[in-house]
Amino acid sequence: MQMLTDQEADRDHGLQQYGLLPEVDGTLPTLLDQQAQSALNNLVRVAASLCGVPYSVVNIITSDRQLQVAASGIEPGICSREDSMCASVFLTPGTTLVPDASQDPRFAANPFVTGEIADVRFYASVPLRASTGLTLGTLCVFSDRAGMPGPEQMELVEVLAQQVVELFELQHRTLQLDRAMAELQRSNAMLSEFAGRVSHDLRTPLTTILGYVELAEDDPGIPQDHPVVEYLGLIGTGGRRMLGTLDDVLNYSRADGELAPETVSLLAVTAEAAQDLGVDLGLGSGILCEDAAVFADRAQLRTLLQNLLSNSLNYRSPERPLEVAVTAATCPQGVTVHVADNGKGITPADRQRAVEPLVRLKRPGDGPGTGLGLATCQRIAQAHGSELAISATPGGGTTVSVLFPGARELSVLG
Repeated sequence: MQMLTDQEADRDHGLQQYGLLPEVDGTLPTLLDQQAQSALNNLVRVAASLCGVPYSVVNIITSDRQLQVAASGIEPGICSREDSMCASVFLTPGTTLVPDASQDPRFAANPFVTGEIADVRFYASVPLRASTGLTLGTLCVFSDRAGMPGPEQMELVEVLAQQVVELFELQHRTLQLDRAMAELQRSNAMLSEFAGRVSHDLRTPLTTILGYVELAEDDPGIPQDHPVVEYLGLIGTGGRRMLGTLDDVLNYSRADGELAPETVSLLAVTAEAAQDLGVDLGLGSGILCEDAAVFADRAQLRTLLQNLLSNSLNYRSPERPLEVAVTAATCPQGVTVHVADNGKGITPADRQRAVEPLVRLKRPGDGPGTGLGLATCQRIAQAHGSELAISATPGGGTTVSVLFPGARELSVLG
């Protein structure tokens, strides 16, 4: 008895993985999406028509019930496993074919045969055996009259049963993908939270260290030719580089956080992003921006623009003065922001890699970086229901484009 209980528990777990284990509330649940349910209903109608009988059902058999998930000629329903005809034969190999169930000792006393529930006479049951080896239930055709379809008819019913199994297999794979995606999102969220927390916790003591380094560098009691001045310079350079890395990690961890979208000035936010980098907009810096109203999270838009401008500064071409144009194009879906520079550019083969976290192209003459800038921009774009697109600037360079949906479109996405 204990072995049977363990086996049935394993079966129920398997049905749960296929999305076929109903809630225990006595109602008939919806286990399939609308398209799959429609296809299943068509299959049972074809099965009944092939055999020339009025009834056909797809049964899912759990540890205690038989659930009809599709039926032709009757309304789908639920019965106890003890009353089920299919439950007594669905684990046996091959198709069960019975000309007259009232004359078969396996079924003669069954309430579906005696008239207590129905008056089944002809009965045929094809097991629905999945690729995992789990038998999900049956495709069953039956009639209230005795008879026997021909072998060709039953062969086609078995083909239909395999089609039913393939529908359930598709649902199984979809659920597996959904579970894997949910787990990946959970893991990414935990990793982002951890990275953000560690970056924040390390930033404070590092800032303190850099503060004392600056005080020591300004100490008039230390001669400028003393070796300690060089050491302090190295500590300061390394510390500031580490602080920049921590800021990049912190920005990346926050990039897909909860949005607080509002209508903002593209010119104003770009000016703030440029000032964060120690430059001003205008001909002197080579960074020009047109104004536009953009519906976005202001802090995240500023981070995105700061990263893109930083890339333009770091990867400028040694052959020509820097030119960066921040423009906007209105479309029915919202506003697309373009940041176009005339720098080294990114080859088509490298564009997908460039948005992956911690990936650097490592070209000769490239400045320092963490490989998180474009990855952060990609997450900001996705948080706004969009994607980051990279293309070539006419004449050379890189253009990065992000669509920021309008207020109505973003509310629908949320």
